[in-house]
Amino acid sequence: MRSLLCAAGAAGILWAAAAVPAAADEPDGFTISDPRITESSGLAASRVHPGIYWTHNDSNDGPYLYAVDGKSGRTVARITLRGVGSPRDVEAISIGPDGNLYVGDIGDNLGGTWGHVWIYRLPEPKQLRDATVTATQFDVKYADGPRDAEALMVHPKTGRVYIASKKQGGGGALYEGPRRLTTSGTNTFRKVAPIDLWVTDGAFSPDGTRLVMRSYFGARIYRWQDGRPKDLGSVGVPVQQQGESVTFTPDGRTLMYGSEGHESDVKPVGLADDQLPDSVKDDPGNGDDPNNPGEKGSSGKELDPGFIKGAMVLAVGTALVVALRRLLRRR
Repeated sequence: MRSLLCAAGAAGILWAAAAVPAAADEPDGFTISDPRITESSGLAASRVHPGIYWTHNDSNDGPYLYAVDGKSGRTVARITLRGVGSPRDVEAISIGPDGNLYVGDIGDNLGGTWGHVWIYRLPEPKQLRDATVTATQFDVKYADGPRDAEALMVHPKTGRVYIASKKQGGGGALYEGPRRLTTSGTNTFRKVAPIDLWVTDGAFSPDGTRLVMRSYFGARIYRWQDGRPKDLGSVGVPVQQQGESVTFTPDGRTLMYGSEGHESDVKPVGLADDQLPDSVKDDPGNGDDPNNPGEKGSSGKELDPGFIKGAMVLAVGTALVVALRRLLRRR
């Protein structure tokens, strides 16, 4: 446990240095107010309903998805998945180019011991109201053995599904699924790139040219090139109790970060320069001010030393709490 706490503490310090408050032109964050949502673990911006975010609980919940209003934080619909059995450890949600929601029941708090995990697919509802929707269930395994994973991403152009595992047995990795998922057998995911991060979620940009991976205390962004990630460096993350989820806003300019806990916050961090997806990065309204050479976060705002110091203290304390919670959950 000592090594876990040390790693989390070090990550917290690096994360605090990268964190930056939201810029004025970024969307507002919101607080998830539904008392039923206590372990929000995945986040996806709706393609059909502007301003709506899909989320779900981690474990100890039924087959439910929640549509949350990005302004009020209220749940406007709860979707019950029919035909998927009993979810085990739902960790991620993504939206494909086919208009379907993809739900990753891919977590493994026992350290990667389950022989297979599941992906559920269902159409994104056209109307926001409580409903029961039939979902398709896909069996998934990894070519190199069981993994503990919390990030599932569907590429918005190709529709191919990817899973990012946590660091385990030599490090985390990005796994690529078959060109098309099938219900007639097991879908084998194969390692395509190492990911040096304790990944808790990930997301593709709407145009498919950027991939972001987040951990509890940090995040990295990648250029998606020839079906593989090219590391572009770290990207800012906000101060949160336990960083669990991330998604791009529909315009691709901002990352929305979510966390676990009762009344958890979803906070924005704007992107700039090469971090921006190709479809928006040439917009002259983006980027850092070349006349201000001070230390900056991802949205170009100079970081206040007092903010950094306070965030560092909070990050280290939070790291200890998160590590203890994870350890107790495994028992």
